[in-house]
Amino acid sequence: MSRSVPAVMVKLLVAAGQASPAPPVGPALGSKGVKSIDFCKEFNARTSSFVAGTPMPCRIWVRGDRSFTFDVRTPQASHLLLIAANAPEGKKKGSRRGANNPGHETIGTISLKHVYEIAKIKISEPRHAGKSLEGFCRSVIHQARSMGINVVP
Repeated sequence: MSRSVPAVMVKLLVAAGQASPAPPVGPALGSKGVKSIDFCKEFNARTSSFVAGTPMPCRIWVRGDRSFTFDVRTPQASHLLLIAANAPEGKKKGSRRGANNPGHETIGTISLKHVYEIAKIKISEPRHAGKSLEGFCRSVIHQARSMGINVVP
C-alpha cells in the first residue's frame, strides 16, 4: 500500500509585489521541491493591489506531489501602526522600528480612527470571524503603547 504524504506548511514574510526566487523564498521552497518562480508569479499577482513592499505573512502548503497552495494574510498590525504613526525610518531603507524604551519615549501619535481602521483590516481575515471589533481595537491600542506610540481620542 502507498502512504499519502502529509502536506508541509512553510511560513514566510514576503514583500507585496516583490517576491523573487532569492532568499528567503527560494531556499524555503527549494528545499521542499517546489519551483519558487511559480510561487513568485502567483504571489505577485495576488498582492498587486497592496502597496509595493508591504510585508505580507504567507502560509504555503506543499503536498507530496510537489504541488502547493498558499494563503496570503493581512499585513501585520505592527507594520500598519508604524505607517499610521509616521515612525522614522531606520538605517536600512524602508525599515521602521518601535521605541527602544516604550513608556518613556514616543515615536509617534495615532488617533482612535487609525486604531479602528487597523482593527477593521485585521478582522477581515476569515480566521478572525466572530471576534468583536471592540476587542481588536483594544488589542491594537495595547500593541501601539508597547511600541511607543501614543493613542489620542
